[in-house]
Amino acid sequence: MTTEAPAWRIAADVLDPELPVVTIADLGILRDVTEDDQGRVHVQITPTYSGCPAMETIRTDLVDTLTAAGYQHVDVEFVLSPAWTTDWMSDTARAKLTAYGIAPPAARAAAGPVPLELSVRCPQCGSTDTRESSRFGSTACKSLWVCRGCREPFDHFKAI
Repeated sequence: MTTEAPAWRIAADVLDPELPVVTIADLGILRDVTEDDQGRVHVQITPTYSGCPAMETIRTDLVDTLTAAGYQHVDVEFVLSPAWTTDWMSDTARAKLTAYGIAPPAARAAAGPVPLELSVRCPQCGSTDTRESSRFGSTACKSLWVCRGCREPFDHFKAI
């Protein structure tokens, strides 16, 4: 599927309900969109993690948005393999999250040991003098951190 197709562009603009500053394309969960000349659209999305509660809302938003655009039948499929990774997030998503006050995940190495994250850059002031306050933040895919520099709490999107 080309990202130039009308149905792809419409689906790509659907916002994530838990992070309303990024689209599902920005997050990399929009996998594929196919359409035919009969007005049927098939969308494939991958959840950010197993059991993500936002997926049903995203499905509904996709169906509503594409139906409002004139597509007669919209089918949304959850694709679980390969599993989503934060490496699929665009640079645009990372910048939008930072501007929104959420520290984006660091890029992961392709191979080798998994790095231990001892500090996260504060999206408010840019300091790396931060500490994790809670492994879980406002959603299960984020953790809660506090900046020692500006003393502001912030969410950090966990690297997966």
